[in-house]
Amino acid sequence: MAIDSQSGVTILEANTCLMLLRSGEVGRLAVSVADHPDIFPINYLIDHGTIVFRTAEGTKLAAAVTCPRVAFEVDGYEPEAGEAWSVVVKGRAEEIRNMDEVLDAMAFPLFPWHAGPKHRFVRIVPDDISGRRFHILDRAAWRTPLTDAPHSPPE
Repeated sequence: MAIDSQSGVTILEANTCLMLLRSGEVGRLAVSVADHPDIFPINYLIDHGTIVFRTAEGTKLAAAVTCPRVAFEVDGYEPEAGEAWSVVVKGRAEEIRNMDEVLDAMAFPLFPWHAGPKHRFVRIVPDDISGRRFHILDRAAWRTPLTDAPHSPPE
């Protein structure tokens, strides 16, 4: 782990990033849809160093399969320590189609929040995993006369 002396941000090693990813269950998938970025919240789990999620047919699946270069992010906050962390994975999305792998994936404890059917599984194979941890400043550190002024609702 390296610490940026100016910002106090700790740069995390890949194994620490994977440990943090395992501690979460919801992240954000960034894809390209018709040459425009889009972001989807997804429930996920880590399987042998890859990220697996369930989805239905639609924009998310189509984007991940037709333009498989994706990014995935998970953040966390540890109030007792007063620290936050962020992990970003950049990699390749691939739909799980092999019958044995699909059957294995169906046994994963992967429970989407949305009630609609989500029978398709996608795996993100990481090319790059990066993360950082940092101390949360008290809000008072950012106070200015403008932030303390009363605000009127927009007209």
